[in-house]
Amino acid sequence: QYAARSVDTKSLNSLLKRVDIIPESMVLIQAANESGWGSSRFAREGFNFFGEWCFSNGCGIVPSSRGSGKIHEVEIFPSVDASVSSYMRNLNSNTAYALFRSIRADLRAQEAELSADQLIYGLVNYSERQEAYIDELLDMLRHNEKYLVKADV
Repeated sequence: QYAARSVDTKSLNSLLKRVDIIPESMVLIQAANESGWGSSRFAREGFNFFGEWCFSNGCGIVPSSRGSGKIHEVEIFPSVDASVSSYMRNLNSNTAYALFRSIRADLRAQEAELSADQLIYGLVNYSERQEAYIDELLDMLRHNEKYLVKADV
């Protein structure tokens, strides 16, 4: 028999910040950016469309431009689904993306649309390039927006 856990409002609100949606257009733009539109070695050989790293020897593909003394590899996934799931779990739980979750929660509190052009700012820690990375994603989003609009069914 399991004892019921007591859940207070603070812990419930914290959990709800982690289970909200990630806009499809943001996912697609970031995947296109990180994988060179699916043509990168990491995407082709490891189904890694989001540039996710791992840190144990043999866990992934060693980047050819990895600096000396660095141990990271680019993680290998068994499928596209596994790559996307890992990416979503990463954004929804990693402390590096607390800003992303905070922006999303603020938009929810204002009953505003969870739009990629606002949420992308929360990805500032996704790349060492930080603001330049954000600018690049926003440019890609604007340039490809007409292809990302869902048709009414």
